[in-house]
Amino acid sequence: MELLLSNLAHGFGVALSLQNISFALLGALIGTAIGVLPGIGPVATISLLLPITFGLPATTAIIMLAGIFYGAQYGGSTTAILLNLPGEVSSVVTTLEGYKMARNGRAGAALATAALGSFFAGSIATILVAASGPLLTQVALSFGPADYFSLMLLGLVIACVLAQGSIIKAIGMVVLGVALGLVGTDVQTGQQRFTFGIPELSDGIGFVPIAMGMFGIAEIVLNLERPEAREVMKTKVGNLWLTKEEFRRATPAVLRGTVVGSFLGILPGGGASLAAFGSYMMERKMSAGRAMFGNGAIEGVAGPEAANNAAAQTSFIPLLTLGIPSNAVMALMVGALIIQGIQPGPRMVEAQPDLFWGLIASMWIGNLMLLVINLPMIGMWVKLLQVPYRFLYPSILVFCCIGVYSLNNNVFDVYMTILFSVFGYFCNKLKLEPAPLLIGFVLGPMMEEHLRRAMLLSRGDAMIFLQRPISATMLGIAFAALALMLLPSIRKGKDKALAE
Repeated sequence: MELLLSNLAHGFGVALSLQNISFALLGALIGTAIGVLPGIGPVATISLLLPITFGLPATTAIIMLAGIFYGAQYGGSTTAILLNLPGEVSSVVTTLEGYKMARNGRAGAALATAALGSFFAGSIATILVAASGPLLTQVALSFGPADYFSLMLLGLVIACVLAQGSIIKAIGMVVLGVALGLVGTDVQTGQQRFTFGIPELSDGIGFVPIAMGMFGIAEIVLNLERPEAREVMKTKVGNLWLTKEEFRRATPAVLRGTVVGSFLGILPGGGASLAAFGSYMMERKMSAGRAMFGNGAIEGVAGPEAANNAAAQTSFIPLLTLGIPSNAVMALMVGALIIQGIQPGPRMVEAQPDLFWGLIASMWIGNLMLLVINLPMIGMWVKLLQVPYRFLYPSILVFCCIGVYSLNNNVFDVYMTILFSVFGYFCNKLKLEPAPLLIGFVLGPMMEEHLRRAMLLSRGDAMIFLQRPISATMLGIAFAALALMLLPSIRKGKDKALAE
């Protein structure tokens, strides 16, 4: 405990520096703004801002990107409650009860519940990250190459299992992502792989062109296809406080949502959206006010909003301790760390203590900032919705091209971004989720490295993956998850749950 408090004090010292706290505030503001604006989620925004991080210190860059991620969870609830228009996927559930509360004259109570629930859940989840991070890091240091390979394979399988739509399509996207990650010159043999004689591919495909193309520009094009129908609610927000009865009903929902979100955020393929949906389904079955669901039940706002913010924080645990991204946003974080020359994994606590503990401390500071930013500035965020999207996208596209080009001063990267934006657009049309591809792209090279190390240590004996208990357990879980999901009854249940 003494060591933990000492590390946290060091983290707060790092996070409270003028530069880091300024970028934490900037990230929180950007995150809230993109949470408010429908169609521009944290994945697209972080993809677009990756080139900026190249010129920033690693700790500052990750603090800003993290602020964007959990800030979007706060901002999405504002328009979900006031306009029935979720700015972020994880806020879709909030529209079900939050908008009804607003129509019933309790918009202020709904907004306060969302903000306070998010702050409480974020604070608890940050404590979990701080407490579990060093413990899991010590466990991870005992892993061998075979264990790491099996762990990453398990992560890819779970990402496929939890993906929406066909599991076969998700597996195909993961395999394609792994193949794209292997493009370039083999470090050990010097042979070029999948370069097709193109010299620019000898160093591999850049992370930024894939992320920015598939998640940034493709999302912009898709948004242009959707009609802009935004009707700002004329009802006054009113008193931003809860009655005693509302507080009594919201408190257990926030606690349950915090637990659900904290757990689901750690799972590969999980995240804020899955946590919010899971919490809502739980509240419909367990809450004392379940009879009011559909007419503005405060539990339907408190639970999901706490869950999505808790999940946003705890999804950093596998990234910081194992170097494994649990969702698309965390895959982008890995990309940002690699751009900075940092290899995420269990050695980060020792090698990068400023980054590790500074990031954890900044999460609590960022949550406090967001609490202050959101409630008093509701009017400004709603006004932001009145800016037509057709005025926003040209500047975003120009910024993208300049950012991609500036990374390597190479126009080929711009062409690759355009290629992947077209590919991302058609993936969306064909119901192919791009997130498994990005996770496969990040984990593919690391899996190959650990596979080679394991085979060298075992002198070519593949049984090493079954002889090591940790590796065998993870392979067994991966096989069981995949086999269960291929069963028609289980697959139909998953599709029904995701549809709900």
